[in-house]
Amino acid sequence: MKTSVLVLIGALLTFDALAAEPTRGVRLFDGRTLDGWEGDTNTTWRVVEGALVGGSLKAPVPRNEFLCTARAYTNFVLKVKFKILGPGANAGIQVRSRRIPDHHEMIGYQADLGDPEWWGCLYDESRRNKVLAKADKERVDKVLKRGDWNEYVIRCEGRRVQLWINGLQTVDYTETDQSIEQAGLIGLQIHGGPPSEAWYKDILLEYLD
Repeated sequence: MKTSVLVLIGALLTFDALAAEPTRGVRLFDGRTLDGWEGDTNTTWRVVEGALVGGSLKAPVPRNEFLCTARAYTNFVLKVKFKILGPGANAGIQVRSRRIPDHHEMIGYQADLGDPEWWGCLYDESRRNKVLAKADKERVDKVLKRGDWNEYVIRCEGRRVQLWINGLQTVDYTETDQSIEQAGLIGLQIHGGPPSEAWYKDILLEYLD
């Protein structure tokens, strides 16, 4: 009888300790407001149906615009649901990035989105201005739902950046340039171009350090 009681007490203490442990996952978007995000919220970015939406389907998007977090992150796993709408639509998710002072652009790594072959690629926005790691288009096409919701998972740890779209790993990249910063803001992009919209929701970040 005493043994059973001790086991029960031990189990309860273990449960309480686990319940009290703070979660390492945080939601970066509350689904209702732009709290914690910075960008052109007058004409470009807004909240629609629980999502952050940039651009317009009624008029061309005049230039690249970014909605970014107010704070920087280093090592993390980021999960974002996304969809882009409109012929020729292009967008992306910035990580370990920063704003260019007095400019609309951001500089840093971008998990790319868009046709004809940008989906799942890692691009270096406004820095080296090139694709750092290219996704396999044929494999991505098999899992991608164009015009509908998809999920990006972005893992940044040390000098390594990994990307997945709908469970398919598209990129595993290790930075060899020691001068490239490995911390920064997270940003959501709508690319300048034809009438188009980029939608983002369920933005969850898990700390790795």
